[in-house]
Amino acid sequence: MPRLPVQIASLLRCPLTGSALEQIGDTLVSLGTDEKGQRLSYPISEGIPILLTQEAQSVPN
Repeated sequence: MPRLPVQIASLLRCPLTGSALEQIGDTLVSLGTDEKGQRLSYPISEGIPILLTQEAQSVPN
């Protein structure tokens, strides 16, 4: 999966935590944690980040 352009990736934020996101493979992972102490990941579909709360997945510790 190609990386998102830095100019775009630097503007994106997790819709639940408000934290910055880092791209790992074909997902964006929040740098902050939610109220349960978990980081969240969001899919990237065909180069488009899907930053919908219902699409969030907990990242295993």
